[in-house]
Amino acid sequence: MKRIGLLSDTHGFLNPKIWEYFQECDEIWHAGDIGTIEAADDLEKFRPLRAVYGNIDGKDLRVRYPEDLFFTLGGVRVYMTHIGGYPPRYNPRVRKIIQQEKPDLFIDGHSHILKIMRDPGLPNLLHINPGAAGKQGFHKISTLVRFSLEAGRISDLQVIELGKRA
Repeated sequence: MKRIGLLSDTHGFLNPKIWEYFQECDEIWHAGDIGTIEAADDLEKFRPLRAVYGNIDGKDLRVRYPEDLFFTLGGVRVYMTHIGGYPPRYNPRVRKIIQQEKPDLFIDGHSHILKIMRDPGLPNLLHINPGAAGKQGFHKISTLVRFSLEAGRISDLQVIELGKRA
């Protein structure tokens, strides 16, 4: 079993509570808008990090992380990108990729809106947007998500509120 800590849209700010909530995690996944290379370095020092770059990320992060990330862990096929949309209204680029790759788990960020839902047209696809963990943006509450992957299943999914963003 692999325990995952998921966040997005930190914009260079890592709330100190992240370390407490991700202590039990095997990996950290970041769905873009990391913000600074220092934030990425801090996350990588704490746990193995899988990340994609976001629209505010500079060249230093775009060289280190891809726009689209595909992998399988715990028997779950994962696709992660920063800007994707929501089921069933994905942006055209992402819709095409989802149809081709057929992931079990689609993760994106960008909207700063926490949303976890199945795709009604693809019932085997779970979509997770962890909301925003940073201070920048219009979100009122900073959020993270934790879950486990094992034998092709996503389980023990938890939404974590870090508190007011400001």
